[in-house]
This record gives sequence, C-alpha cells and structure tokens, in this order.
Amino acid sequence: MKIGDAGLALIKEFEGCRLAAYTDSVGVWTIGYGCTTDVAPGMRITQAEAEQRLLEDLTHAQACVNRCVTVPLTQHEFDACVCLTFNIGCGNFGKSTLLRKLNDSDFDGAALEFSKWDKASGQVLAGLTRRRLAEARLFEMA
Repeated sequence: MKIGDAGLALIKEFEGCRLAAYTDSVGVWTIGYGCTTDVAPGMRITQAEAEQRLLEDLTHAQACVNRCVTVPLTQHEFDACVCLTFNIGCGNFGKSTLLRKLNDSDFDGAALEFSKWDKASGQVLAGLTRRRLAEARLFEMA
C-alpha cells in the first residue's frame, strides 16, 4: 500500500514545512516536512525540494508498515500507521504494542495505543498529544 491523501495531509499539517534548517524538540537538525537526512546548520531548500524529501522519507515509513503489519488494513488505518511511523521511526513501530495488537486483529486496542507515543525525551508534548489523537481518529475512520 501507499499513503493516501488523508495521511499525507495529516503529516504535512503536523510536521509543517520549514525551508531553513532548524533543530527539533530533541535537538535533531531538521528541514522541510520533518526531514532529518543530510541536514546541516544554515541549510536552505526550496518548496519543491521539501516535497521531494517528504516523498523519499515516506517510502521508508510505507515500506516499514507494509513489512511489519500482517493483517489487511483499510487506507485510513494504513495512513495512520505510516504517519506514526514517519514520526517515531520504523524500529519503534516494529517493537510497539500497537503493532502487536494490530497483528492480533485487535483494532480497537491498537487505536488506543497511538496516545502512548506522546513524549519526546521523556516529556509529554502537547503537539504530539494532538498528533496522536488525530492519527487515532484517522485510524478509526470507516
């Protein structure tokens, strides 16, 4: 599967787009829509480059979800999982209780797990709390 319009819009909404390099909430150099690959202080990119970097980054998150999830997903469920994976990384998604519940076909239980990923460096962040709620809502859409 590939991410749909709803998932892409959610990622763009919560990542925002910054064309100049900045450090994120845990001190990682970031640019565009949350891209952390090959970013250096003082770096600037165009909007087109930000879009291209996002699509490249999404290929990794999509591949991770496609590889890790063993049950059929709706487009909305897939989009929510890709959005989460894009933000927390494949390693974290792969060892998550959310994934275990999902693969056990406990979709209700999996939906409740999104909210547990609301911390950065051990601190609850309001933005992550809002993002996880939005991902869970997307996941639960019929």
